[in-house]
Amino acid sequence: MTLDRTERSRAFDLDAIEPFGALLRPPGGAAAPPPGGPALRDLVREHHLLVLRGFTPPADPQALVSFASSLGEPLVWPFGPVLDLVEQEDPVDGVFDANWLPFHWDGMFVERIPEFQVFWCVDAPGQGQGGRTSFCDTTRALADADPATRALWERTTVSYRIEQVVHYGGAVVSPLVVPHPRRGFPVMRYQEPVPEGMRYVNPPSLEFTGVDEQEAEQVRRTLRESLYDPRHCLHHAWRTGDLVLTDNYTLLHGRESYVTRASRHLRRVHVLGDPPLANPALVA
Repeated sequence: MTLDRTERSRAFDLDAIEPFGALLRPPGGAAAPPPGGPALRDLVREHHLLVLRGFTPPADPQALVSFASSLGEPLVWPFGPVLDLVEQEDPVDGVFDANWLPFHWDGMFVERIPEFQVFWCVDAPGQGQGGRTSFCDTTRALADADPATRALWERTTVSYRIEQVVHYGGAVVSPLVVPHPRRGFPVMRYQEPVPEGMRYVNPPSLEFTGVDEQEAEQVRRTLRESLYDPRHCLHHAWRTGDLVLTDNYTLLHGRESYVTRASRHLRRVHVLGDPPLANPALVA
């Protein structure tokens, strides 16, 4: 079903989520196929995060790809367009573990950065088992920063390196504050360091330039405070059947730890922008 601008205002219930984002539901609670098309894409760009709840979920991974294709061209990874985000028996990377996952942006280690993420919750963890996905609206973090902190962030560049043991890896160098690729307003690109002493599979390494050692520690501290500030950060508690669409150009995302062997199963498809965004941070 394609959602045009008129239908989005009268055929579905749209409610704001705090601190940002919106919840889209079929009217009257009756299950219906999820809407798609340019107007849905506009909603994601407007709200940065859109939760579709109460709709008939995709029947299979190919149906998820078809739904995501209404937003644009899916990014095809070596394994295909659909990634199953589920705990593995012997994970070689943190994304397949049940541990905490640091804030980051998707596509940071590949040639084209997707504009959108499309998540489908196949099976949600039980109550009290953890596993919420955390999203930070970096425009809010920048807007609320005091002038000195923002000036410090704006002259910070971070180099990242991670071993390629799954479908991503390599080296990236990016200013902390960059222009939004489509609209030009400032956003942040950051992958959190893993706290010292934490058990974590294949952690990234970070190096800060443009600041001295003391200032780099201030950057890490102020970012940690700001990214998790309730004014900027949304912790999404999954429900089975949820479809969540996000603006990967503006948001950072991570994951809370969850009970090992909990029934947490997400499927994810990336959608490229138009035109696709060539990764400006990738080190050849």
